[in-house]
Amino acid sequence: MRLHVLGCGDAFGSGGRHQSSYLFEASDRLFLLDCGPTALLAMKRAGFAPRDLDAIILSHLHGDHFGGIPFFMIEYLHQSPPHSPVTIAGPSGTEERVLRLCSLMYGSGKSFAQEKLFNFQILCPDKAATIKTIEVFPFRVPHQSEDISLALKVSYDGRRVLFSGDSAWTDQFIEQARGVDLFLCECSFFTAQPAMHIDYQTLRANFERLQCKSSS
Repeated sequence: MRLHVLGCGDAFGSGGRHQSSYLFEASDRLFLLDCGPTALLAMKRAGFAPRDLDAIILSHLHGDHFGGIPFFMIEYLHQSPPHSPVTIAGPSGTEERVLRLCSLMYGSGKSFAQEKLFNFQILCPDKAATIKTIEVFPFRVPHQSEDISLALKVSYDGRRVLFSGDSAWTDQFIEQARGVDLFLCECSFFTAQPAMHIDYQTLRANFERLQCKSSS
């Protein structure tokens, strides 16, 4: 299983970086963790056909992490449909928010809901799920006070990856990162900030506690 970082920038595109989207290329699966607004562009630039995508797995419902889905919708409607409906999995409210966003951005013309481009699946904290044979263990992390933000432990092709999503530091990462092949950790700042994000100094202070095979 190979990881292609399509984007790891913040909501502001700091440094000209694309926003959060991580493409995993497995033996018979192609799936995204998060889908920022620049995901379709970055996926094409990396040489992958959007029609081959199997699933989009969302950590939370902030625009820089799921706002790219409407562009996949119009790609599938007007360029090349997916081989089979793409499963979009995320926290409670994902289907409603995605449908509302797609309608807001491209409400006129052909109804993508009728085209069966997407299937939706809810991810519940601390409850394992299977998404097109991809094993996912989601758990809640501190990022929002009301809506749910998730970290995602993903297993496929004999590999395990822990994705932090957007989160302040939590010692849950120590337990969940133990033995995984990669801890993919978003780190927005060098020093602590009031926003609920991990900063590098906190992450660096906990490196030795992370018993994963690799971190990025």
